[in-house]
Amino acid sequence: MITKKSKYAYKAMLILVDEYGRGPVLISTISEKANIPKKFLEVILLELRHAGYVDSKKGKGGGYFLKVPPSTISLAKVFRTIEGPIAPVGCVSLNFYQKCDDCDSELTCRFRKLVEKIRDANLSVLETNFFSDLAKINELD
Repeated sequence: MITKKSKYAYKAMLILVDEYGRGPVLISTISEKANIPKKFLEVILLELRHAGYVDSKKGKGGGYFLKVPPSTISLAKVFRTIEGPIAPVGCVSLNFYQKCDDCDSELTCRFRKLVEKIRDANLSVLETNFFSDLAKINELD
């Protein structure tokens, strides 16, 4: 399930994509357009800034803006920044692997084989779709 935090991050990123190259966007503008509580949005944008996807400018004419082109930011990158692992359990995570405490053998675990399929299905969508792709969807409406 995509958490509210991830959904808000995606919505905020889409606003920044729409404004890409036009200068900084006030946090209050993002908050209003995406219907995100401002305090929650501050936390999300700070995480995205630390990850290197957005940057901010202080003072008059300041706000948030994309630091890199939207074509370089996959949905998976933002999901991992906000949530951590994409995999449903740690033993199948490609970036955040954790051995299961209750598993005798990962090689024979039938549950692991199932969640690997779930992970792969999610990854096939999240890693091959970029924020520039989502911007194009709005253009088709």
